[in-house]
Amino acid sequence: MLNILKYILLGIIQGFTEPLPISSSGHIFILKKILNANEILNDLNFEIIVNFGSLIAIIIIYFDDLKKLITNFFKYFKIKNGETRNDFKYTLLIILGCIPVGIAGFLLKDRIENLLQTPFIIGISFIITALFLFLVRNINGSKESKNLTWKDALFIGLIQVIALLPGISRSGSTLIAALFRNIKRSDALKYSFMLYIPISIGTMILSIKDLITSNSINNLILPYTLGFISSFIVSYFTLKWFINSVKKGNLIYFSIYCLILGIFIMILF
Repeated sequence: MLNILKYILLGIIQGFTEPLPISSSGHIFILKKILNANEILNDLNFEIIVNFGSLIAIIIIYFDDLKKLITNFFKYFKIKNGETRNDFKYTLLIILGCIPVGIAGFLLKDRIENLLQTPFIIGISFIITALFLFLVRNINGSKESKNLTWKDALFIGLIQVIALLPGISRSGSTLIAALFRNIKRSDALKYSFMLYIPISIGTMILSIKDLITSNSINNLILPYTLGFISSFIVSYFTLKWFINSVKKGNLIYFSIYCLILGIFIMILF
């Protein structure tokens, strides 16, 4: 029973930290130390499943945007008007923004995690995140989604590569980069999660063979399912809340949290 509760708790932590600019990987590291749950936290299958829970929640929240983008992307080949042209271009910019982290992740992710997953590095990463969240706390640009350029997409995509470092938030890095490019808060956040969706789907596809062929999966169906449900539910409501928080310009609170947590990790671990 205690083990199952650990799976549920980790699903909740994943669901809460994935949409927020506070690094889910950094929090998992802390839990590994506090709960002594190395077996669970090093279980790549469980990591895939809880990430899938977050992915489904994000897709549901942005479903209307995704449906419109996909429809107009293919419609553009037959009907070229302002709406289809803007959505066709935006889709291409999502693809462009995913390319840098896709290449870097394929080549470097395991090496980076093996070399840099230490308390000092993770603590520093949280403090760096806090600094940049503080710098963009009052920025609310004027550029809308339809006005994004390939330079914006490439800049945000390159900054997203930094999130491969343990303790650097993916959503935080892309949101900060978009705000630095003078993109409106709501559009910056939407583009951030539009980048997350194809990257997460690609990771799922590459990992599904290992998940299916795992010898332990039959014995862990219940805890995996509970972890997935926990991650899905918490991700959904957390992202809903975060969208409103970003619109109100409340990034300063996440900056303070990351600063305190970074110092805490460096002192205690």
